[in-house]
Amino acid sequence: MTRDRRPPLPVVVTALLLALLAASLTLLLRAAAPGAGFLAGYAGTWAVFAAAVVALRHVPRRFVVPLVLAGAVAVTATGLVAAPRTSTDSYRYAWDGRVQASGVSPYDHAPADPALAGLRDDWLFPRAAVCERDGTALAPLGDGGCTRINRPAVHTIYPPVAEGWFLLVHALSPAGVRHKGLQAGSAVLALAVTGLLLGVLRRRGDPRRAALWAWCPAVPVEAVDNAHVDVLAVLLSVGALALVARRRHVAGGVLLGLAVAAKLLPAVLLPGALSGIRRPRTVAAVALTAAGTVALTYLPYVLLSDGSVLGYLSGYAREEGYDDAAAGGRYALLRLVLPDAWAPPVALLALAAVSAAVWWRGDPERPWHGALSTTGTAFLLLTPGYSWYALLLIALVALDGRWEWLGVALAGAVAYLAGPVTGTAGVTAAYGAAGGLVCATWWVVGRGRHVAGAGAWPAARWCRPPAWGRRRRGCSE
Repeated sequence: MTRDRRPPLPVVVTALLLALLAASLTLLLRAAAPGAGFLAGYAGTWAVFAAAVVALRHVPRRFVVPLVLAGAVAVTATGLVAAPRTSTDSYRYAWDGRVQASGVSPYDHAPADPALAGLRDDWLFPRAAVCERDGTALAPLGDGGCTRINRPAVHTIYPPVAEGWFLLVHALSPAGVRHKGLQAGSAVLALAVTGLLLGVLRRRGDPRRAALWAWCPAVPVEAVDNAHVDVLAVLLSVGALALVARRRHVAGGVLLGLAVAAKLLPAVLLPGALSGIRRPRTVAAVALTAAGTVALTYLPYVLLSDGSVLGYLSGYAREEGYDDAAAGGRYALLRLVLPDAWAPPVALLALAAVSAAVWWRGDPERPWHGALSTTGTAFLLLTPGYSWYALLLIALVALDGRWEWLGVALAGAVAYLAGPVTGTAGVTAAYGAAGGLVCATWWVVGRGRHVAGAGAWPAARWCRPPAWGRRRRGCSE
């Protein structure tokens, strides 16, 4: 009698769905033009992703980690098949790295500044014939030329750890590699996030949840193809929360500070990192260490730069409407019920209230639970128009298992890709549907807890069924 060595049916089904997901993403990135067609194809990849994640729930535990890793490699690699499709930010990254390599501070000159004309090449600053042919996709320069870099007349906005990453990629990339160096570096970071999530979840949760990051279509599209530096901030943020959960507060504070100095957004994680911590000494170990780390990363650039190291930050806030709600699609949900002028202060007060509740009542063993609450709330209150911001949210969903927050990430993609056509109405509808999903899930789970007396959050849905021999309560802790 021979033993059947064929993989179980759920493994086969999941592998087939992953193959379909990788093929769909490859076709999307190679063929679809940015806009409504891209959004439709992107939504289709999310549907395949959801099916693969559901199928993974039935895979025997011994197959989970190899399957998650194999899927992560296949899905992440699809982001390398084409030049950046929906964002030009990586061109600024490449320029900032080149400027630093020449010994000049990236904060001192805008790309259009003639003082840096000697650093220009035909890739980032195409010839006149290319400018005439592809003018709508390129940014004009004052001298009649053009560039692939967006906002070429303003100084860089990126903080120092991000600038260090751009310099590192520039130094390691072969000559003439163009966008591929940043994409390859981002792919490595995305896979590192997967590995870190698996390491955390094998000790504290279910490793299946890592697939919510590893297989999510936003990762190859935003983190790899568009090479957004947010993936570096995500890696540092996950590491920070993992260290804080193990009561290594100083080290966690350092990583949190590095994350903030990579992409500012991780500052919203601080209340989560302080979940349930009330001893002033421990609070200081996290908060003051993080703040000090941010200051230290800025110090070299302050000393080397002739002007402000904040770059275009204030101009960006005005441009995006964060200081004037009437200027764009920000605060879209609040503006449904409040005058425009009230939206910013009310958003600030609401976020402060959620942050205080997370800090005071949060679980120090699961800081990512509170971090997801504050980050997701910030997205629903501010309704940002850029889809790559949600990479941080997706990683937190993977840590905590509350899948309903993925709707907020998808709403960001709708706002970014369809917002220019639909205007504020499309942004409001997308984030409204995402917020409705979150509230509905909370209501259903809260009702179930009341009826059954259970103490588990939606993360418990990721526990193995009783037939797998593990108690549900222990699985969710």
